[in-house]
Amino acid sequence: MNVRTPDPYPGWLSEEDLHEARQRLPMVYVEAVPVRCDPLGYVTEVGLLLQATPEGQMVRTFVSGRVMYRETIRAALLRHLEKDLGPMALPQLPPSLAPFTVAEYFPSPSQTGLTDERQHAVALAYLIPVTGECDPRQDALELSWLTPEEALSPAVYAEFSGGRGDLLRQALASAGWGR
Repeated sequence: MNVRTPDPYPGWLSEEDLHEARQRLPMVYVEAVPVRCDPLGYVTEVGLLLQATPEGQMVRTFVSGRVMYRETIRAALLRHLEKDLGPMALPQLPPSLAPFTVAEYFPSPSQTGLTDERQHAVALAYLIPVTGECDPRQDALELSWLTPEEALSPAVYAEFSGGRGDLLRQALASAGWGR
């Protein structure tokens, strides 16, 4: 079973070329943690995607994807938010696109605590408010809206793979949670 999101621009890199590039170069990604905020801008809910791994394991994750050649970070974020959350999610990108962190994934355990067995990847990670209706698409099975307390619970933390639970802690800390 292939659960990988189909590349909407198949001419960019073939599967073989992408595999070769991943073996030789760090890949650039954007990751977005969708949130709902109250009128003062405080995070009230966190949107977590549920996906199946190729091995059939269920894991929690965020909106994520590669930045394409000649694509701006802003355009990549919007493309992946729409792809994963649907066209009516209405993400609110801030005027200044400073990430809450730069996440470094390695194919084997490293000092960063983040792993991606396919590649060495560098991800610009963002906390993005969404105001519309979300309808998970592509390889996401469901989108769960959890309070920050629920999202940081040990049970939910255990559902993340590759160290993404720590990335969620960083995202919420950047918004004032867990201090």
